[in-house]
Amino acid sequence: TNQMSSATFQSSLQAIPPIRSAMTTAQAQLAGVEYEKRTYEEELEYLEKISPVCWRVKKGFVPNMKVEGRFYVNSHLEKLMLEELKQFAGARGVGGFLPAAKQICNVAALPGIVGASVGLPDVHSGYGFAIGNMAAFDMDDPEGIVSPGGVGFDINCGVRLLRTNLDISDVEPVKEQLAQSLFDHIPVGVGSKGVIPMTAQDLEEALEMGMDWSLREGYAWVEDKEHCEEYGRMLQADASKVSARAKKRGLPQLGTLGAGNHYAEIQVVEEICDKEAANKMGITRVGQICVMIHSGSRGLGHQVATDALVSMEAAMKRDGIQVNDRQLACARIDSQEGQDYLKSMAAAANYAWVNRSSMTFLCRQAFAKQFQTSPVELDMHVIYDVSHNIAKVEKHMVDGQMKNLLVHRKGSTRAFPPHHPLIPVDYQTIGQPVLIGGTMGTCSYVLTGTERGFKETFGSTCHGAGRALSRAKSRRTLEYQDVLDKLEQQGIAIRVASPKLVMEEAPESYKDVTQVVDTCHRAGISKKAIKLRPIAVIKG
Repeated sequence: TNQMSSATFQSSLQAIPPIRSAMTTAQAQLAGVEYEKRTYEEELEYLEKISPVCWRVKKGFVPNMKVEGRFYVNSHLEKLMLEELKQFAGARGVGGFLPAAKQICNVAALPGIVGASVGLPDVHSGYGFAIGNMAAFDMDDPEGIVSPGGVGFDINCGVRLLRTNLDISDVEPVKEQLAQSLFDHIPVGVGSKGVIPMTAQDLEEALEMGMDWSLREGYAWVEDKEHCEEYGRMLQADASKVSARAKKRGLPQLGTLGAGNHYAEIQVVEEICDKEAANKMGITRVGQICVMIHSGSRGLGHQVATDALVSMEAAMKRDGIQVNDRQLACARIDSQEGQDYLKSMAAAANYAWVNRSSMTFLCRQAFAKQFQTSPVELDMHVIYDVSHNIAKVEKHMVDGQMKNLLVHRKGSTRAFPPHHPLIPVDYQTIGQPVLIGGTMGTCSYVLTGTERGFKETFGSTCHGAGRALSRAKSRRTLEYQDVLDKLEQQGIAIRVASPKLVMEEAPESYKDVTQVVDTCHRAGISKKAIKLRPIAVIKG
């Protein structure tokens, strides 16, 4: 090989087929759909800007669209969205990814969809559905489907926010010790094992009972349930529909944070945008300390999604369901596969709520130990707990008729308006709290749901910042020591189980969360209430 001439080497290289295009051709064959090759200018003809923060995507942008697509972006985020489309058009469909705009519209081609397929401002390419995509399917339409790709692999990945009566002046002097205490109490990192004792029988019960299990075992307070989406328990959960492999993966991981973009943060209130809403949540002043936990259903949820995708591929062949992208594997809602998935997904969602409840218990212990008092004395109440990877049955108006819809929210948060019956009594006048986690070292937000959002997006809003760089590109372009040094310069205490994974989660890898939240606020689909900034970060 060393003696090979440059010309011979070049010709041998040319003989190797390009991997990316080979992959894409295979994907296209599997999907059974040929994408029309269009220039960027031709693609743009299908897009129409209908407000300063909202774009409409007309039918025909991808084949078989049953409804239109819609996405919310401001002028800054718009550039990222259109640049992605430009690259795709330039490559003429050659390459191993689909831009988010195409994915949103592939979802608009699924059977039984109503309204529009909606992309929120943090939208980016994902598996099947884009992350930051919301779509609702008519439960009464026999063709209506459920798709695991519309929920995501980390079922009920979500965010929980606890308040305290502490101020920044109480925490700043002991910030490092408190960060270490949290790191010691909460198991973190890939494959981390939990400290909450659990038998196989306990797991069966937790999968069906959700937070009621945590309450029974003494890991949660009664009030925690009130301030949790679905009250921390999806009643249709059936543990018998969760595979033995999924249970095996979930059993040792209860009460663990995991890795990736999951974190526990000590945060300080930086700005109060809506005083009435903040007061109802027990946030009374700038400088007040809160704790945010972002985690999901760990290996159990991932396995539930994987199992469902396998069974649904067979169901699609049997029922003749056509989709634009093989990753949009789905089944009719009323089919055996559809029902089995919804029951196992609900069980995985319950597991995630038990998981966040267990970490809440460990957080309260860490704070109580550091300040030598009780969590009750520290007023460590749950403000709210939201899910941003889930499918749920909800009632919404469609074309003047009340319909039962299966609303898929993937990287999208429920945001119900004031006076909705499914939100807690004490939040009835302000709307449902919506927790938007920032990226490592950037601010987070609490929003509230609005009537306009309920009508336009079936009560859905953004979930976070949304990736701007792929994980691989983040690892190639960022140095982990630089990322850690920058956090230190900002006065943020950090504890990380896997320092090499830090680059993937660096703020540079993500869109600006403030731009995302401002877009939702301007669009009127949710309303800013509180801005928080981190002073300590615990990561996997």
